[in-house]
Amino acid sequence: MALESLEFKEADKDVGPFRRRLVFAFGLVVLCLTILLGRLAWLQIIRQDAYQQRAEQNRTVTTTTQGSRGLIFDRNGTLIAGNRLAWSLEITIDQTAEPVDRLIDRLCAVITITPADRRRFRRLREDLNRYDGIPIRTDLTDEEAAVFTGQRWRFQGVELNQREHRIYPLKALGSHITGYVGSLSLADKSRLEAEGLLELYQGEREIGKVGLERSYENDLHGTPGHETLEITAGGRSVRTLDLVPARPGKNLTLTVDMNLQRVAEEAMKGRTGAVIAIEPKTGGVLAFASLPTYDPNLFPGGIDPDSWNYLTTSPEKPLLNRAMRGIYPIGSTYKPFMALAGLERGAVTADYMLNDTGVFQVGNHKFRDVTGSPKGLLNLRRSIAISSDIYYYWLATQIGVDGIYDFMRQWKFGQKTGIDLVGEQQGNLPNREWKERRIKEPWYLGDTPSLGIGQGYNAFTLLQLAHATATLANRGVVMTPHLVASVEDPMTGEERRIDAEPEGRIPLKPANIDVVIAGMEDVTRIGTARTVFQGAPYSAAGKTGTAQVVSIAQDAKYDEKKVARQHHDHALFIAFAPAKNPRIALAVLVENGGFGARAAAPVARTMMDYWLTGENTLGLPPPKGVPLVKPKQEPKRSVSAR
Repeated sequence: MALESLEFKEADKDVGPFRRRLVFAFGLVVLCLTILLGRLAWLQIIRQDAYQQRAEQNRTVTTTTQGSRGLIFDRNGTLIAGNRLAWSLEITIDQTAEPVDRLIDRLCAVITITPADRRRFRRLREDLNRYDGIPIRTDLTDEEAAVFTGQRWRFQGVELNQREHRIYPLKALGSHITGYVGSLSLADKSRLEAEGLLELYQGEREIGKVGLERSYENDLHGTPGHETLEITAGGRSVRTLDLVPARPGKNLTLTVDMNLQRVAEEAMKGRTGAVIAIEPKTGGVLAFASLPTYDPNLFPGGIDPDSWNYLTTSPEKPLLNRAMRGIYPIGSTYKPFMALAGLERGAVTADYMLNDTGVFQVGNHKFRDVTGSPKGLLNLRRSIAISSDIYYYWLATQIGVDGIYDFMRQWKFGQKTGIDLVGEQQGNLPNREWKERRIKEPWYLGDTPSLGIGQGYNAFTLLQLAHATATLANRGVVMTPHLVASVEDPMTGEERRIDAEPEGRIPLKPANIDVVIAGMEDVTRIGTARTVFQGAPYSAAGKTGTAQVVSIAQDAKYDEKKVARQHHDHALFIAFAPAKNPRIALAVLVENGGFGARAAAPVARTMMDYWLTGENTLGLPPPKGVPLVKPKQEPKRSVSAR
């Protein structure tokens, strides 16, 4: 038994190391299992959402499609802005395998690429990032698209896409109304991101820049659609998992009549200036022209540098919207409003007689009539008809600068009118506080007389003048001017009308309005515009204006022939007709045009003739929905036989 016991103990010494190795191996297995379980928990529990999303991305792909941009029509249904499909050849810098210039050189062997295309590409490259497809050619023909498709494998990073292309069928006509769309720049993306709208522009290349395209961008821009596809490892589409169709943008119908717009621009042909016509009872803008114009078709897809250089450096400044961004002294067209201010504030009566001697003196300074001749005794009505400067120099001093300011603010002089276009300028309506703030000087008595004739520190937009004229035609009822009549959803047919509700009413005595309008009627019958309106089959109330561009010496006489063209006076004219029940009110500005009766009034007569009688020299049909006035028949003369 002792021997057996000894042998057992010796065997036990050999088992110890084995057991230790077994325990180590077991611990190693447990550790590995723990690591695996921990990793499994990390992947399946803690990071489940992230990896599930990544796996889903490997299994699916989502494509974005943009909805068609909304259409723009005039009041008669004429298409002003539309869309058409066009081929676009685009380079994505991040996906190219060679220098871009070399790639474009090779592309030239397949597709015609002009130096202008290259310059436009370089300019767009500055606005877009390297992950965007930048067009090197737009509007390819079907033949060019087919040629490139056959050679596509040779050009890494170059894609042929069919995109909707914005078109403006009327070209330069009314370009300052519609504006244009242009490439979606980094600045646009930053703005959209700040507004929380960037997601709506996924895959988009263009955005409204100016005009209605910019002002109604949120309505015109469609809602993007999404399609989620299940794909194989090789990228082949298997099935559609989810589809959200794109929604087109909303359509705009304007108050503008493009035939009247055509008449206005033709009457202003070869001149620089602006014309605005408004329907007094609604505030709807009938015509809105700024001359010269430009072709908005240059901008979609990226404007070429040569055209851009011309538009931005031309002395005529075709991109400037003179109708609402140009600021001008408005000359004697201010006088009817000054007359109303004098009557309403009790500074003058309709029957008060003033002796116009041709000179009005304040201290040592003499203010002279622009004609240089005295007009004799005249009352308020006659002062409007023959446009006496002396009367309104005097009247301005009777009302005072602050009285003028308080009255004219109601008419939106020096204020934004609220038109539905982005970028309206405010202008200057001075008072004592304004001069102290802007010029750091007190208001002097000698500053006041010039205000009476629309000069001095006065500086307004033509839109403000047209709006005030429409308000006068509407006998003090203020309507907000607007270009859009309705916004329609093409999917549902739901229409949002732009309500023509009064913004307010200027408190005016009917007798005061009557005498001022009578004076304006005299302007077209016996006054400064009598020659222009001779034979008109309707009654018109108007006022001519000539605004000084440069100052002349106190005792000097203005001589147009001795002054450089760019220093000639601006010509202005305001009018509404028929005088007793106005259907159109307008303001005309011809830059450096000289006398208002000579340069601006004929434009107004041409437009009123078309709108009220249908007469025109362009072969246009009469305006729709407007009661026409029959032209006066000339008496037949008897001819005796010889």
